[in-house]
Amino acid sequence: MSGAACPCGSGRVLEACCGRFHAGTPAPDAEALMRSRYSAYVLGLEDYLLATWHPATRPAALELDATPRPQWLGLAVKSHAPLVARQATVEFVARYKLNGRALRLHETSRFEHVDGRWLYVGGEIRE
Repeated sequence: MSGAACPCGSGRVLEACCGRFHAGTPAPDAEALMRSRYSAYVLGLEDYLLATWHPATRPAALELDATPRPQWLGLAVKSHAPLVARQATVEFVARYKLNGRALRLHETSRFEHVDGRWLYVGGEIRE
């Protein structure tokens, strides 16, 4: 996948964008983590998604290979708001197709900085 565009929509190649976080470099802020998690959903990187999920809210598995599998179409970050030193929110819209239907996930996600890494805590689905 060398030279491929990053799925997060940054316009950079995967290796110079979210790929470095998938390889183990900590994301510098909640927005970068959220973008890398979106890319991980697109690429089917379940281990990365679970590793970047806060242990208090992490599911046992994600079953990314379940059918039907969504076809992720794009990501738009609406806002990134650091709340306090160790917490932040990111509002985003992710577009996808499922069973031929175009859908969108609009969420405000909560993140916490724990032991030098940002982790996804949970999110509120928006209409």
